[in-house]
Formats: sequence, structure tokens, C-alpha cells
Amino acid sequence: MWDCHAHLVFVTKFRHSVFTDAHLTRLAEVMGSVCADFGATLDEFNGERNHVHLLVGFPATCELSKLVNSLKGVSSRRMRQEFPELARHYWRAQRLWSRSYYAGTTGGANIETVRRYIEGQDRPRPAGRPRATPDGHQEH
Repeated sequence: MWDCHAHLVFVTKFRHSVFTDAHLTRLAEVMGSVCADFGATLDEFNGERNHVHLLVGFPATCELSKLVNSLKGVSSRRMRQEFPELARHYWRAQRLWSRSYYAGTTGGANIETVRRYIEGQDRPRPAGRPRATPDGHQEH
């Protein structure tokens, strides 16, 4: 039995603001698949134009650094293959992510606190869709 969770943050190379809602949606799918390959779960995902937050549940037998390397490597490759604008933007660097990352266990804050923090990221909206305010109303 295990209950290991990590809050991960990955920042784009040169901290460029390149992500749209469509990019973040696809990143969540790719990263969820990578987590499953490691026997881990992607419990929460969100991001902004230049970084993403993940809440990952992982078995005690999983080496977190190997999971992170796979998450970053696979997502970088897939996103640059599937989204030509990202490949063009990062043609010289040949990678989407900065080398560094943040990884923190959630022992200091309960899972729901971390989940709410990740949900509260200022995610880019699809074109033409108003942003919902915390009270559920639409921002114009």
C-alpha cells in the first residue's frame, strides 16, 4: 500500500509564453499516459502560458526523477511533433522544457490544498470564451 504524492512544476525553455488551452489539454493527456506507464496517476493538471503544475500519485517503488525525465522528454517530443508552431518556436533548442523543475512532496499541505492551488492557475482561455470568476459568473 502506498500514498505518495508530488507536486511538480515544469517551466518552458527560456520561460517563453507559448501554451494555449489546446496545448495544455493535450499535455494533460500525454502526461497522464506517461504516469500510467509508471504505475502512477495524474491526479491534477493545469498550467499557464509558460509553465505547468502536476499533482502526481506514485508508488513507493517509482523513482521520481525517472518519472520526471520521462514526463518532460515524452511530452516535449510529442508536443513538438503534433503542434508545428511549438516545433518552429523551439527549432534551435530542440526541447520544450527548461532543464530545471520543481518537485515537492505534499506532506506539508494536504492534497486538497495543493489541488485547489493547481486548479487556480491562470490557464489561457480558448479564443472567444469568457473566463469564469471564482463565484461562477462569466468575466467579459
